[in-house]
Amino acid sequence: MSFKPLSSLRRGIGMLWRGLDATRRFVLNMLFLLIVILLLIAIFSGGVKPLGAKTALVLELRGDLAEQHTGSFSDAVLESVGGETRRTIQLRDLLTVLNAAAKDDNITSVVLLLDEMDGGGLAQLREAGAAIDRVKAAGKRVVAWGGSYDQKRYLLASHASEVYVHPMGMVMIEGFGRHRNYYRDALDKLGVTVNLIKVGTYKSAAEPYIANAPSQAALEADTYLYGDLWKNYTAAVEKNRKLPEGAIARGIEQLPQLMEAAGGSAAQLALNQKLVDGIKTKDEVRAMMIKRGAWDSSIDSFRQVSFGDYLGRYPQPVLGDAVGVIVAEGEITDGQGGPGVIGGISTANQIRRAREDDSIKALVLRVDSPGGSAYGSELIRRELELTRAAGKPVVVSMGNVAASGGYWISMASDEVIADPATITGSIGVFAILPTADKVADKLGVRTGGYTTTWLADAYNPLRPMDPRFTQLIQSSINNVYKEFTTKAAVARKTSAAKIDEVGQGRVWTGAQAKERGLVDTLGNYGDALRSAAKRAKLGDDYRISYVERPGSKFERFLEMMGASAQTAVNIQVKLGVLPEALPAGAVAGVAKDLGWLNELADGKKPFAAVTHCLCELP
Repeated sequence: MSFKPLSSLRRGIGMLWRGLDATRRFVLNMLFLLIVILLLIAIFSGGVKPLGAKTALVLELRGDLAEQHTGSFSDAVLESVGGETRRTIQLRDLLTVLNAAAKDDNITSVVLLLDEMDGGGLAQLREAGAAIDRVKAAGKRVVAWGGSYDQKRYLLASHASEVYVHPMGMVMIEGFGRHRNYYRDALDKLGVTVNLIKVGTYKSAAEPYIANAPSQAALEADTYLYGDLWKNYTAAVEKNRKLPEGAIARGIEQLPQLMEAAGGSAAQLALNQKLVDGIKTKDEVRAMMIKRGAWDSSIDSFRQVSFGDYLGRYPQPVLGDAVGVIVAEGEITDGQGGPGVIGGISTANQIRRAREDDSIKALVLRVDSPGGSAYGSELIRRELELTRAAGKPVVVSMGNVAASGGYWISMASDEVIADPATITGSIGVFAILPTADKVADKLGVRTGGYTTTWLADAYNPLRPMDPRFTQLIQSSINNVYKEFTTKAAVARKTSAAKIDEVGQGRVWTGAQAKERGLVDTLGNYGDALRSAAKRAKLGDDYRISYVERPGSKFERFLEMMGASAQTAVNIQVKLGVLPEALPAGAVAGVAKDLGWLNELADGKKPFAAVTHCLCELP
């Protein structure tokens, strides 16, 4: 028998491939079996056990406070492999547990552990703070502990009955505002020209690419915006901590001297300034809670229930008349978008599903967006308009940011409710078209060819902008701004001229927007739900139905088996897919700015009308 090396090689590769395939199927089947076992244990382990008296609700908040979780189960798996997984705390979940704790006789105290809370917007923090106030109003103590309080963590902690800091910790309240990076000289040196076409004196989002410093209009708007946010922040903290008016500002002005008097200890400084009630390590707080509460021998500590376990006791009902809620969080794009991104098409589809669902009698659009695509924004606004025309009330609840495109999608509603600290407005439009013809000259790159019309290659990044193309875009941008102001005027029952006066791309706080007629009411998410229910004549007995993207196969499997989303998270943690402690990364400002410019230049359209405030949370 002759030896055939190619045939042997093929057989060897085939055997190896079959072996790998069998191993893969074995691993996946074992993983699936483990998930099923954990799920069955969760479902059939005796149900929810009743809480004992003097139970403390322990809220160890990890990650960013957000309107909805971002990413999918598969994203979590892939990211965890690289060690970059981040958790989010859904605002609605935090409100659910705090509101339930206020009414639960077995919950006598709440413990806030804030060291791993990465952040959140002012509007969200104010909502959570109001829920903490309701817990205190029910006669229950709220204890906050942290090693390092930044000003966002501290705003939440200041609502607690008692605030403690680690001996080597600090309370760092810095104030609001920022210095942005400006790239005009750098781009000139590179040979890149940024062609900006805009409408709006205060539309300063793209200034960093065409200037070396902020314009007077941008400084004026920022001063007014950040000044109001800072005034509200300091007033809230001083009220919560029973401090004299102006105490926070005076403390910052005298900080070097106060630190010297505290012997260089930031924790002692916080105690001296009455920002905290005591200096304690975490185990000392535990010992204090043991003395106050009931002993639980199963954990050798005070009787307690965790955030996740307590949330699992309050699943959302699935039957009965409902107020539908759609979360619009993130930048607005034209097409599909998952959690953290607002897709014009996908969000419009969600609104349509809510409109066609007979059990949903009213709709709340929860907006937390700095804007984005004008086209995507209009797709969403139109579906809301059709929903109202179908007889279902629409109420907009503005979160941290509802600016530019975020304001556009808020216009087709029966009522717009904003938090006083919401960043909104920014009624303006722009387009950016970078060209690198000077770079091409430096490199000796030349372009040439034949086109049947001047428009065929009008925007070529390696050629100077054709003035005719600039004129074409300016006309389009003017028209989009006219559409924006006209629709806003109809929504706000005023004239386009008056909208233009408060528009021009200028950003306002929610309180300032209310004074100028851009929003109807100052309030929170709960106010929006109650308003929608009242408009739909639902009374007090209604459920909340979150209209979200279709789940993954894994999520649908869990739902079919009757498990909650919280069960899914718990299973993922037990499997090691989601680590207990999750690091938070940060993107460098310069890379972010230039990456955003590149995304605009790399779009599928020759140019896009952008309704984006490019604003950041303070």
